[in-house]
Amino acid sequence: MIIIETRVEYPFIYFLIEPNVVFVYEIEMQRYVTVHDLLHSQGWKTYELDDGDDFAAFDHKEHKPPVGRGHVVDQHILNLMVEKKINQQIQSCRKSRLINKDFSPVHIVCSEYAAGTLRVALKPPKLVIGFPEIFSIGPLWKLEGKIGRISRNEWLSEHINLEEEDFEYENKLANTIREVEDIPAHISINIWYADNVEEQIGVRFILYLLRHKSNEVILINSPKLYHTYVTPRLEDQTILHTGNIQPDHLRLIFQKSKMTKPLSCKERMQFEKEWETLSQTKEVLRIWMNNRIKSVPEHYYDPLIMNTIEKLHKEQADKAFIKAGEVIGEIISIEKNQLIQPFFLEYRIRHLIYHGVLQLKGIPKSMRCYSVKL
Repeated sequence: MIIIETRVEYPFIYFLIEPNVVFVYEIEMQRYVTVHDLLHSQGWKTYELDDGDDFAAFDHKEHKPPVGRGHVVDQHILNLMVEKKINQQIQSCRKSRLINKDFSPVHIVCSEYAAGTLRVALKPPKLVIGFPEIFSIGPLWKLEGKIGRISRNEWLSEHINLEEEDFEYENKLANTIREVEDIPAHISINIWYADNVEEQIGVRFILYLLRHKSNEVILINSPKLYHTYVTPRLEDQTILHTGNIQPDHLRLIFQKSKMTKPLSCKERMQFEKEWETLSQTKEVLRIWMNNRIKSVPEHYYDPLIMNTIEKLHKEQADKAFIKAGEVIGEIISIEKNQLIQPFFLEYRIRHLIYHGVLQLKGIPKSMRCYSVKL
């Protein structure tokens, strides 16, 4: 099946699929959608053109969906519907509506989880944008453009068990970039971050996306303000991520951050240049070391994985298989001061299995489904 023609009669979008199938999608909210949303939407109906019907004049309200028949559409076609038509239509409506709304300011954070916590913490009116990115892993090459996002998605789908439906991750990133594009020029922007590789790269990526906007931008270092105004830094306490902070503490941090000066043009340009440098790299693993973003070899964590499995074997009466998730949990608990992506560790465990270093028991479709031993 291919899309022959489309037509918009807001809030309805019509898609003519060969030879005579018409899909009708109703835009119900000004929220960007994914292929998953499309498949599970109640506003999605299927019709068939009768002989002599003209698609340009077709009105679904005058027809009934066929009973007892269904039509299967390839996910690539659904993705085209989402990216090329539905979200573009939603964006044109969002921009005109957001101009007249008063959000003071917009908040951006490099984590969907942290964004959820911020939404709880902050009083309305508020707009919080959370990036679904895992910037520490996968290629960053030309990520600001379509070609780079395609390259990155291919690498992630071939190596990382994200446990998401096809195109879900790709749609989420594209939609978040749209949300950033939609921010009106008169609204200031707060970017929340911490001293970890995910959020440090995220700051640079976001500021690059904002390079053509004149909005005032304020950076909020959430752990620094947490230790200044909530509790002093303790030896056994490390705030690695904005998402680790409770909503009431985030609320206090926001109040205290209001005295922070916006970034100067020179500071913004420096961050943009740093992103441009990252955007030329092809490495797939990065860490935060000595207050810098550092690219490291793909096998960087392999010795740590091996040593952890050996340690767990020594705690056993007899050397037995260990759940991959238990190995990963042990590594994360040991490396308390470093933010490590469990999905990448799971990928490296599979790599060690495929190369005969580890034995396998089970099916490696997710870290919960198989065990390993030396």
